[in-house]
Amino acid sequence: MIIGIDGNEANIKNKVGVNQYAYELLKNMHKLQEEWPKTTKVIVYLKKRPRQDLPKPTANWQYRVIPGRGKWILTKLMPKLFLEKEKPDVFFTPSHYLPPLAPVPMVCTIHDLGYLKFSGQFKKYDFWQLKLWTAISVFVSKRIIAVSNRTMSDIVRHYPFASRKIRVVHHGYDKDRFNTKISENDVRRVKKRYSIVNDYVLFIGTLKPSKNLEGLIEAFSLVKGRYPDLKLVVAGKKGWLYKGIFQKAKELGLEKEIIFTGFVEENDKPALIRGAKVFVLPSFWEGFGMDVINSLACGTPVVVSKVASLPEVAGSAGIFVDPYDAPDIARGLEKVLSMNEIEYNRLVEKGVRQAKEFSWEKAAKETLEVLKRAAR
Repeated sequence: MIIGIDGNEANIKNKVGVNQYAYELLKNMHKLQEEWPKTTKVIVYLKKRPRQDLPKPTANWQYRVIPGRGKWILTKLMPKLFLEKEKPDVFFTPSHYLPPLAPVPMVCTIHDLGYLKFSGQFKKYDFWQLKLWTAISVFVSKRIIAVSNRTMSDIVRHYPFASRKIRVVHHGYDKDRFNTKISENDVRRVKKRYSIVNDYVLFIGTLKPSKNLEGLIEAFSLVKGRYPDLKLVVAGKKGWLYKGIFQKAKELGLEKEIIFTGFVEENDKPALIRGAKVFVLPSFWEGFGMDVINSLACGTPVVVSKVASLPEVAGSAGIFVDPYDAPDIARGLEKVLSMNEIEYNRLVEKGVRQAKEFSWEKAAKETLEVLKRAAR
């Protein structure tokens, strides 16, 4: 069996969200080669030469570079799949964007459909591309992978005909990097790099409306009075429609109390999480929330929205808040910050146990099983 994969989401330097998901899937699929039947082969299609961090080519793992820009899927990939002498038996994309036509069964991953409810939080072009292309991908796919039960229920609600071809495959986390054994020296190194001196509340994510950073900043202003030395660290690159975030910080006089780090290198992320008093993600929606699991695995309590997939991910280890209510977000932060050592450690232990429910190796195995079934 030959499996074709669109690997472009994984083939970039600064990986976030779907990029990290695609990268971890490829890396862990590659590790499973010894378990494959000898007849199984993977071809990863790319616009550019594979970066050094992608899995190395082997007899059963190859990269096929088709140079191009713009609508590469339509103008380059789709014709290639038809003209390819060595056609895949199944084609997979770890995103919403499948070729509209292909000579083989196709599988896609749908991460969330939040844009259908919150269209105003997107640029018009991005919204319509997501809406129309996702609908096409749902229609033409032989199988669909949903990253959470909530995402699956949203797909079924909007596209009832797809109910029989969906399989939930949760994200995982890198156990070698995100754990409670991260050294204090590494934490100090990262705090120094980002000019963090005191205790801090941590947010990680792209700066965009869905992450509800304006609500978080308002909540932080309510907590700050009781913890004058506490900082809010906002780690992530600028996405879109983000100017209101900085304006909110200015309006509340918190410009010196919030540290905007910009994009954080993957090597720095575990120690940055480990050093935080609490990780907070007050999003209006999330398809999964990878850094929630990373934080729990590192022994950092999480305060997250009680909406979408986040209760599914954090389980009994999460402190849940209403993302539309800044005082409630403040209450969640206060609950963790005011805990004594015994209460705090008990919550940490819950989080570590919850994180162990997730695994990238398991995600890779389950994804391969979906692809095999689609090929059959």
